[in-house]
Amino acid sequence: MSTKYIIILFILIGFTSCNSPEDVLRDNNVPIEEEIQLPALIAGEADFSKFVSVGNSLTSGLSDGTVFLAAQKMSFPKILSEKFALVGGGDFTQPLVNDNYGGLALNGSRLAGPRFVIGENPCSGDPTPAGLESVIGPVTVSTDILLNNPTGPFNNMGVPGAKSYHLLAPGYGNLSNLPLGLANPYFIRMTGSTPDASVLELTMAQAPSFFSLWIGNNDVLGYATSGGDGTNPITPVDGPPGVGFNQTYSALIATLTSGGAKGIVANIPYVTDIAHFTTVAWNTLDPTDECQADLAPQIPVLNAQLYGPLKAIFTALGEPDRIDLLTANGPNPLLINDETATDRRAEIAAALTPVLGAPTAGAFGVIFGKARQATADDLVVLSAASVIAQTQPGVPAPVNVNGISFPLADKWVLIPSEKAEIKTAVDNFNATIEAAANQAGLAFVDMNALLTQLTSTGITSDNFTLTSGLITGGAFSLDGIHLTSRGYALVANEFMKAIDITYSSNFEASGNLVDIGTYPTNYSPLLPAK
Repeated sequence: MSTKYIIILFILIGFTSCNSPEDVLRDNNVPIEEEIQLPALIAGEADFSKFVSVGNSLTSGLSDGTVFLAAQKMSFPKILSEKFALVGGGDFTQPLVNDNYGGLALNGSRLAGPRFVIGENPCSGDPTPAGLESVIGPVTVSTDILLNNPTGPFNNMGVPGAKSYHLLAPGYGNLSNLPLGLANPYFIRMTGSTPDASVLELTMAQAPSFFSLWIGNNDVLGYATSGGDGTNPITPVDGPPGVGFNQTYSALIATLTSGGAKGIVANIPYVTDIAHFTTVAWNTLDPTDECQADLAPQIPVLNAQLYGPLKAIFTALGEPDRIDLLTANGPNPLLINDETATDRRAEIAAALTPVLGAPTAGAFGVIFGKARQATADDLVVLSAASVIAQTQPGVPAPVNVNGISFPLADKWVLIPSEKAEIKTAVDNFNATIEAAANQAGLAFVDMNALLTQLTSTGITSDNFTLTSGLITGGAFSLDGIHLTSRGYALVANEFMKAIDITYSSNFEASGNLVDIGTYPTNYSPLLPAK
């Protein structure tokens, strides 16, 4: 090689050696990926060595209307325990059921049926909640509270159906109390050789170092899901422990923290924001919907023989907006019974007697005395979908079609006064929960705000946006009340964020929140039984 080429080669080598790979990438406008060093995970002031989670169905992992194996394994306390295990947390035992069918039995007789799955509306083809057996045929409910209960103690002390005061109740897990309505079949599975021990006693027997408490939902939810008909009243705000919510909650916190345990509590969402109350529209009667085509030819007859006469009577009595004629051109409101409406049975009977005769007119008065059409201020419960447009047993045609010619009963609808009762109770309970958390120095999760956000704008996490919509929203399971596994993962993240704030742990900063996208929003009807 000639001397001049050797000199040029050395110059080039020297030139390129002065440029790092980053310089070359910058010169060529190639973006540089800088490695982000996350801090190591720390527990902060929290001791997760013995974690016990206390609550109701939302703690147990109940989903799609029942407790089943796959969903239990993705309960939010189980998700938390897996993260706690990275910083000293111990084993986490749950009262697992026997299969993925769900349901509960007592010596072979069903107490609760299998889970819901996504079925198909036979008319529209749209996805809709359906019973598992309607899709795959009969199954055996193998979880039997007499024959095969698991062995505790259990770190997951979530008891489906439990209200706040049930956590203090002795005998709540005693099989002999079940016929009396004083025991809970899910808790019977958990009490073992101590059937009269309370949920709180079995919790404290484990000497928890850290606890979670999410209770109070059922103290208002039962009233809401029964349409406020009075069969499942709201828990009183005040009363001794075991009766009133305030004193009961204070007793729970005092006991759970008595051994020095730290913990986290969550408040109660407005139950009227959840899918169970927002899926069935108040004006769901629509003759332009091909699946309700048989309604169109009935409208002239209904207007002439029922809605017209009722509207005339109510208008004459100063209530012109109580009933309007049906239209064939779009949605119509459901016909409902409103216990707060002025009772017009006598006036209806008197007005219709000349036309129908006294006995029939009197029956009309009884049926429609407190009837009105629903408005946007009413909420129809999800379970009403199974009775709307069905005939009411024991009532003669043509005034026997639920929601159309027979008013929907109180249990199917939340009217404004009932909604107000629920909101007042939730606000009172939540004030108690937050005050107790602050006084005891516990972490606090505002689940009320979280669920409101789901309903209003949705919540985006890990490139997924969850809303409160049934089936498509991703957060609520097919019963419209409980969460999907993805929804429970979102809850677990919110709990970890709150723990970080209060106890100086760093689950979020260290990248240890869970990726909610790895958790399912529904389970196949063909999910293996075990």
